[in-house]
Parts: sequence; structure tokens; C-alpha cells
Amino acid sequence: MLVDTHSHLNFPAFDKDRNEIIKKCLESEIWVINVGTNFETSKKAVEITTKYEKGVYASIGLHPIDLDTGLIKIKTDEKEGSHFEKKFDYEKYKNLAKSEKVVAIGEIGLDYYWKPKTKRKLELFKEKQKDLLLKELELAKELNLPVIFHCRMAHEDLIKILTDPDRNSYDRRNHGQIKGVIHCFTGDWEQAEKYLKVGFYLGFNGLIFKMNFDEIIKKTPIEKIL
Repeated sequence: MLVDTHSHLNFPAFDKDRNEIIKKCLESEIWVINVGTNFETSKKAVEITTKYEKGVYASIGLHPIDLDTGLIKIKTDEKEGSHFEKKFDYEKYKNLAKSEKVVAIGEIGLDYYWKPKTKRKLELFKEKQKDLLLKELELAKELNLPVIFHCRMAHEDLIKILTDPDRNSYDRRNHGQIKGVIHCFTGDWEQAEKYLKVGFYLGFNGLIFKMNFDEIIKKTPIEKIL
């Protein structure tokens, strides 16, 4: 049996053939974890699991790229219209996790690729993502669930958060093992080694054919690769 630990069959692009894809996966003894990127895709991932007795699971979270899409209506004014606020609703995600088919929090993390050009806006941009990440890590800790991390051009900041006890970080151990995977790893060996030393797994995907990760993969214990 194989497990696809990072699928997005919960996305609208798969509405037409999702059931057929999952059917083929299960027939081939491939289990699937559909990963959420915001509340709607997280909710969809959970809904999909209800159609299957086993083999299809969900991960829930707010992706840093989707941070600004979490709009919550807070009031409606006759003159000014509706007002919205951007928010990670801790309790709504916690409620989703009541399903026993929710097996992880993610994908969550830091993404500095589409960064603002001015220094001040860049600082706010980074702090906003870090604040969100810390809230989601609290949820993972409360629910005792592993984490699927997305990190692009932000490995040093993520490592600092995960290894700094003064920032209420996620460096606690469970049965001797910190739970989590750095999905689609794109850092260098020095960064990879730091993740491995505190117990995280490294995820590699099709980017290994476009970028040179040969040495990193060779140095990473096979049992630590997803």
C-alpha cells in the first residue's frame, strides 16, 4: 500500500473526475490525503472523506498565499454596505477537525515569493504570515496533529519559529518525534539538516527534475523522505 500524503483532489479542477480518480487510487491500494489551503478547500477535503470508509483523509489549514482570502462579514451598513475583515477563524477550523478523518494541519507556513517592494510593506507582509502560522501551530498542538508545512523563500524564518522556545514554537516532542513535514522542500542542505535534527520529514516532488537536489536527497535518510 502507498499513501499520497499531499493531494488536492478537493480543488474545483477535479469536480468532474474526482470520484473516478479516487476509485482508481483505492483499487491500486493508494490512500490519499487531500490538503486544504483555506476554509473552503479544507471543508471540501473533509466532505470528500465521508464518502469512503477508509483510504481517503483530510488535512485542514490556511495557506499563507490564501491569507487574504479569508474574508469574514462583520457588519452591514445601509449607507456604506457590507464590511469584511480578514481572519483565521480558529474555532471554525477546530470544528472541522472533529472528523476522525482529519489527520493533519496544513498546508500552512511562510511564502515570501510574491513579496511587496517597499521595506515597510515587506516587514508587515512577513509579520502577518508569522502571526497566522503561530495561531495555526497552536491549533495543531491543541489537537495533537502533525503539520504539513509550505515554505518558499522563507526557510530561515520558519526554522527560527520551529526551534525558538521563546516564541511558543512547535518544537515539542511526541513519543520522541516532532510531527511534521516540510512539503516541496526547496532549501539547501544546511537548512534541510536543521529540519532533520529536530525531527521533521522532508517532502520532494517534481521539482527534483528542474532543480538540483541530488546531494540533499542522498544525504537525507530514506525514512525521512515523503
